[in-house]
Amino acid sequence: MTDEELIARILAGEKRLFELLIRKYNQRLYRIGMSILENEAEAEDAMQTAYINAYEHLSGFEQRSTFGTWLTRIMLNQCYEQKRKSKQVLVNLEPDNFVTMNTAVNELANKELSGALQQAVAKLPEKYRLVFVLREIEDLSVRETSAALNIEESNVKVRLNRAKTMLRENLNSYMKDYVYSFHLTKCDRIVNNVLNRLGIAP
Repeated sequence: MTDEELIARILAGEKRLFELLIRKYNQRLYRIGMSILENEAEAEDAMQTAYINAYEHLSGFEQRSTFGTWLTRIMLNQCYEQKRKSKQVLVNLEPDNFVTMNTAVNELANKELSGALQQAVAKLPEKYRLVFVLREIEDLSVRETSAALNIEESNVKVRLNRAKTMLRENLNSYMKDYVYSFHLTKCDRIVNNVLNRLGIAP
């Protein structure tokens, strides 16, 4: 089913189908959260809040953009709101503390490579990091990225090119497999937490 078909059925009463949308977009939202909030727990909190906000306003989704773009903007707004609230704390963080990945992730990949990839992306300035994650890792088009970040398409291209020059060329081909990987156990946790908070029975 398309997102639009799922939304129609959810609004018609099949609330449990919202799980399919959560699972579809978990990876994207997690990567966005990590790109902005720089903390796994905060990223997951933002994801849950974003999904709940999306669910509660689903009837108001006017399909002027794709659901994915709409949801991405909700997540971005939530992340920036959380970042504003914890700004003083973030100022005191060391730059190298950007990512604290679960040990289970590293068991599935070469630890040194995984760490190198995460640090390479972490060192990008936020505006470049976000464009890189959305375009190169999430495979959003220039137009979708422009809509999600509310910047001109030309700016998307410029920022992506700048991001690439700041990363080692030999790391690029590994990005999709190792950066901010969102595994099934995390996916299940987000799904269960969101559905429980929405009062949707399993």
